[in-house]
Amino acid sequence: MSIEGKVVAITGASSGIGCATAKLLAERGARIVLGARRESKLQALEEEITSAGGMAAVRTIDVRRRGDLEALVATAIERFGRLDVIVNCAGIGPISRFDALRVEEWDAMIDVNLRGTLYGIAAALPVFQRQSGGHVVNVISTAGLKMTPTMGVYAATKNAVRTATEVLRQEAGPNLRVTEVSPGMIATDFIEGIADAPTKQLIAGQVSEISISPEAIARGILFALEQPSDVDVGSIVIRPTAQG
Repeated sequence: MSIEGKVVAITGASSGIGCATAKLLAERGARIVLGARRESKLQALEEEITSAGGMAAVRTIDVRRRGDLEALVATAIERFGRLDVIVNCAGIGPISRFDALRVEEWDAMIDVNLRGTLYGIAAALPVFQRQSGGHVVNVISTAGLKMTPTMGVYAATKNAVRTATEVLRQEAGPNLRVTEVSPGMIATDFIEGIADAPTKQLIAGQVSEISISPEAIARGILFALEQPSDVDVGSIVIRPTAQG
């Protein structure tokens, strides 16, 4: 099935998986609403998409603010007349061991990774209900599938999203599709958000050795979106072949 003409809102669109997804979906004919905090990067991405013949709109948002997610959805309606998909991709990972006691970073991960995703769902659902259709895609992580040191709070936020995603899927009824995508070790700027020096060094080495490109995750998201309306791809795990 083609996604040409579908309207897709993406949080965390200024870099990494969100950026790669925006480019790929725009290339396939979707109309993209780009949301993130870094306005200059969003504008550069919008220009890249439109220069290639695609269609995109920009809304600067902070997913920690519910009103910003509502504004992102409103931008889709105002610019393109509808919203077919929301991709909740914004996330941070200032990971560390528990005994480092970086409690403020724990709070930040809860606010962005969990609360931000819930705000995205809350903003999109009324539109999907009015349209009798839509698709929620939540980007999670393999960190919640295999527990490892330093990932405790990060994985907890991602598994909270995993739980919410599955319950939403069960509640959704026949017209709303819900997909979780769990990336493994991906070559993004994830490590730039890690302030704990030993952890940052460890993760940087792993990224250098085995990571795959964010385009791999974008292709997984595209696969879920391209299925016929009566097919719901509930969960996709995409990791490097070399990842344990």
